[in-house]
Amino acid sequence: MQKIAGESWFTSYLQEWYDQYQRSLPWRQTTDPYRIWISEIILQQTKVDQGLPYYKRFVETFSTVQDLAEASEDEVLRCWQGLGYYSRARNLHATAKVISKEFNGQFPDTYDELIRLKGIGPYTAAAIASFCFKQAHAVVDGNVFRVLARIFGIETPIDSTEGRRQFTQLAQRLLDVERPDLHNQSIMEFGALQCTPKNVQCTGCIMAQRCSALASGKVADLPVKLNKKKVKPRYLHYFCVEDAARRQRLIKRDKNGLWAGLYEFPSIELDKEVSVTDELVTELFGTVKHWAIVDQTPIIHKLSHQELSVYLYRVQLDTLDENGVEAEFLKDFPRSALMQKLFKRLNFYYL
Repeated sequence: MQKIAGESWFTSYLQEWYDQYQRSLPWRQTTDPYRIWISEIILQQTKVDQGLPYYKRFVETFSTVQDLAEASEDEVLRCWQGLGYYSRARNLHATAKVISKEFNGQFPDTYDELIRLKGIGPYTAAAIASFCFKQAHAVVDGNVFRVLARIFGIETPIDSTEGRRQFTQLAQRLLDVERPDLHNQSIMEFGALQCTPKNVQCTGCIMAQRCSALASGKVADLPVKLNKKKVKPRYLHYFCVEDAARRQRLIKRDKNGLWAGLYEFPSIELDKEVSVTDELVTELFGTVKHWAIVDQTPIIHKLSHQELSVYLYRVQLDTLDENGVEAEFLKDFPRSALMQKLFKRLNFYYL
């Protein structure tokens, strides 16, 4: 689809802004598809400032796609620890194995091949194809939705089939096909730094005279999203089960669901009104020497669509079975951010 006459100002303004305000980031200093891939997966779930240390640690630990393919799942999850959305780390690992085995360690260099890989959707495939191989595929992420919705005054919900089609077609039509890498970087950076979700600085914006949302007073209303999921409250009870030698019981979570493949204390979920009792502790752990709640105030841990109220207990046994882990080795097991909070509440500061 050819760019319509009269829209070329958008590309010109965008790249002029980017020339002046772009951040210097390590993944912008390379065209290595492996490093671009890692950065894009990390940045899908976190801001640049928060994601940068994880990116550096990940590519230092696994310098090539072959290194990642040969690593164990525990090693990958431990490196990803704290980022959340651990399924993305497992997808990275699985895809690295495919690239190593089926592509001889060479990253696919076309959009169509990229999008068939596990964990790589239209956005990530477009990013890799344009940044690394100069292919004319427009990226469409949250930043792009927001920029296009505001500047062009689009009120079609971004989470509708029609909305995704409309925004994708517009983004592709506006794309600078001669410099797709520069264009895609520019529009994402503009959304991240200038046309932000909240506290937008419209005064002095290079797009101000062309922005439909600013002219109509709808900056705060765009983009439109239909399906805002309700936050579900949950009540979890974790048990630090230890013996006289302070060995802890750790359990590896199943392959599916929240925090799959990570290690944690034994836990149960109860209704809000249900309390932990002697009978319940005995049912879970058999004869215990002593048990007590660590703090009556729960840890509040917020996820994208869940709010967890987490209670922590210490349970003392005479001895632990083969699941006992000496305290000094707890740090070697990949764990969630919630588990890290529990460790801190227990004064396990060396972790």
